[in-house]
Amino acid sequence: MDKIRRTKYENKLLESLKHFPITALIGPRQAGKSTLARHIAQQISDRAIFFDLEDITDLSKLQNIKLALEPLEPLVVIDEIQRKPELFPYLRVLVDKFPERRYLILGSASRDLIEQASETLAGRVNYIELTPFSLPETLDLTRLMNRGGFPRSFVAPNDTISIDWRKSYIQSYLERDLPQLGIRLSSPDLYRFWMMLAHYHGNIVNYSEIGKSLQISDTTVKKYVSILEDTFMIRCLTPWHENISKRQVKSPKLYIRDIGILQCLLNIPNLMNHPKMGLIWEGFAIEEIIRFHSLRKEECYFWQTINGAELDLLTFTGEKRGFEIKYSDHPNVTKSMLSAIESLSLDGLSVISPINEQYLLKDNIRVIGLEQYVTMK
Repeated sequence: MDKIRRTKYENKLLESLKHFPITALIGPRQAGKSTLARHIAQQISDRAIFFDLEDITDLSKLQNIKLALEPLEPLVVIDEIQRKPELFPYLRVLVDKFPERRYLILGSASRDLIEQASETLAGRVNYIELTPFSLPETLDLTRLMNRGGFPRSFVAPNDTISIDWRKSYIQSYLERDLPQLGIRLSSPDLYRFWMMLAHYHGNIVNYSEIGKSLQISDTTVKKYVSILEDTFMIRCLTPWHENISKRQVKSPKLYIRDIGILQCLLNIPNLMNHPKMGLIWEGFAIEEIIRFHSLRKEECYFWQTINGAELDLLTFTGEKRGFEIKYSDHPNVTKSMLSAIESLSLDGLSVISPINEQYLLKDNIRVIGLEQYVTMK
């Protein structure tokens, strides 16, 4: 199929490089960061220098950081920077000494992890998260749901090759990435852990249940889940409470962020007939909405009461908006929707369904197709 241009991210990167000495492009492995960075570097200067820290040759070039980097201009790209955190303090020295130079750093670790390693870069770096392909980029809902958004999976010549790529990706992630990130489980237990999380998709995670199964503590399970979240593989939605302390102690809802990876983990041959299709659609739609609004973790929640009222997604984007995700052609108004509008004082509630239209169910409640929602101007 034709190459998919990532125009939104190209524009974000070019704008960021104009105004910030350092731009950090973060996101999961194989989401297309290196390809995009090389494309941008070519546009900016034919003298741009690229270091890939997973390449042993490039890594050795940076043994003496000062000697290697100080002569280089106007743009230096450093891929997988989390492998050499000692670069961060020296980058601060360079951007203060040569404010006209630009550095594009790429990482498969979250903004929070990079910020922890790069406190000295405060005020000098702008973060952009590159996700796998999204619906506004592909405009192909069926293919995206069947293959997920990782570029090599999405553009594979056929479904078999797409599935094989995803299986290989999962295996590499389990056998190489997770042990390097500090998850101390045997290979069989790592796979079981990953499978258990897939079965929790769309549900409140039970750390104790997972810990008992793997014979590790709740605290260790939470740490491992946090690592998976920091590498962009899962999303944990915190329950919304007006009381901040309650938000911090309540367990989150867990989602596997890429629907193609989820299907492989659950071994789903036919997505449309699967009994968990409602939860699968919920996670897929939530991910698309969060990407569309470029929401940070502290801007999106779910809501649930002891009386059974609930809301799939609550967002704060200047407005307080609610989203109910329904895998239905004709969703109806529910008591939960009415309760959410009243209890949360929502500015509006959208019911996201797999349809090609939109209409009002009630004042302040509208039904809208996911593709229509995420392609709104």
